[in-house]
Amino acid sequence: MSDFAQIPMQFVGPMKVSGPVLEGDYEVPLATFETPLWPSVNRGARVSMNCAGGIKCTLVDERMTRSVLFEAPDASAALMALQSIKAGMPKLKEVVEGTSRFAKLIDLHSQIAGNLLFIRFEFTTGDASGHNMCTQASEALMNHILEYHPELQYGSISGNYCSDKKATAVNGILGRGKYVVAEIVIPGKICRRYLKTTPEKVVQLNIRKNLIGTMLAGGLRSANAHYANMLLGFYLATGQDAANIVEGSQGITTAEVRGEDLYFAVTLPNLIIGTVGNGKGLDFVLENMQRMGLADQREPGENSRRLACLCAGTVLCGELSLLAAQTNPGELMDAHRRIERGR
Repeated sequence: MSDFAQIPMQFVGPMKVSGPVLEGDYEVPLATFETPLWPSVNRGARVSMNCAGGIKCTLVDERMTRSVLFEAPDASAALMALQSIKAGMPKLKEVVEGTSRFAKLIDLHSQIAGNLLFIRFEFTTGDASGHNMCTQASEALMNHILEYHPELQYGSISGNYCSDKKATAVNGILGRGKYVVAEIVIPGKICRRYLKTTPEKVVQLNIRKNLIGTMLAGGLRSANAHYANMLLGFYLATGQDAANIVEGSQGITTAEVRGEDLYFAVTLPNLIIGTVGNGKGLDFVLENMQRMGLADQREPGENSRRLACLCAGTVLCGELSLLAAQTNPGELMDAHRRIERGR
């Protein structure tokens, strides 16, 4: 019996990427059973190669979180303890730095519900996605707080206010992982040649489908067609915790007509992604990282930022291609019939 689940994988691209974090033409790996995803993302990548500057990626923010739960005698005691904890922030940072060379405490947020105190610690974690690093740091913080606040009791190392692998509002508001925006300006003639559509049709469909349709469905901080498809393929091919596509796929697609051109962007505020840590030592992951130029030694955090930008660029390529296809009757199903069923 094999020790591995065999998932088909292909490199797609190249796609042209620019921005403060990285610049150049890159091929990226996608592992998926949905075989039409490869040619679809490839089509978006081809568009980027024919646009000045290609896909511009901007890293807006980065932080990883873990929320802990304390039990207090009552709400008043919880509030007093919280005020004291916040006042001792410099000491909390020292505690965290004693747990790891790379973990840094940058902020905390809190909620009080009855006698329960929830504290959401926020960290930077270098090139790691940071799950274990943040949990270890949070455990040390809990021990420190309980030592100085005997009125509190341990509730849980995770109180769901993180919020890990769940579709919540808090991650989009406060941030969890890498916050990346990828955007492109596509000349009208490129839209017609490669996407078989017009800027006006893409903008109209984005409003009707991604914005109005998602609102009618009760979507939570999401307005996109299928971020999860590209994220899962990218995560599996690069050794990420694939369950994090739950919050990662909460993002917003924006599109507008600019003269004769199409401005198209994807916003992903919750990319949980890293280039070191669990899953990154597998041979195929190492090979994929090397092919993307992410095996070189750089300043801590730089490789993971570059990976996040490549991920966002990949999402843009797939999102653009699918929306373009859905502006044309029959194109989507015809592609699936031809590619998946060999017809």
